[in-house]
Amino acid sequence: MTSAALLEIALPDDRTMVATRTFEAPRPALFDAWTRPALLRRWYGPPGWSLAVCEIDLQVGGRWRFVMRDPDGREIGLHGSYRELTPTRIVNTESWEDWDPGECIVTTDFTARDGRTTLTNTVVYPTPEVLRTLLDSSLEADLASGFERLAALLGATTWS
Repeated sequence: MTSAALLEIALPDDRTMVATRTFEAPRPALFDAWTRPALLRRWYGPPGWSLAVCEIDLQVGGRWRFVMRDPDGREIGLHGSYRELTPTRIVNTESWEDWDPGECIVTTDFTARDGRTTLTNTVVYPTPEVLRTLLDSSLEADLASGFERLAALLGATTWS
């Protein structure tokens, strides 16, 4: 549907959004940047926001919780649990703490090829209205901005 810089957004049905971007980094580096709190704090969230809380119990059945804080101190919390976890795929639930439209299912695939990694993030929202509400907000721009910061982090970090 949309291309913002290198980010591709597709809407295969009325409840699903697929965000895809290829990064100039090996798969383990991208996986680490996606799952390690110290790295997530360096790129995750809308522009100007910080990741005030980043708790991850990275195992099947483990829980995660993020709290994003805007420059004025307003906070938005998200949480969920891990359903599937391999070096090439993460499946987790996602719920908002101050807005309860229902639980999302998020599948993140990390596909390596020739030293690059394509990240495919598929979110199935509980209703078409939830997806539409988020698309009508700044979701696409926020994702593109976060992925730009992620690409910069991956380019600035030495991975072994």
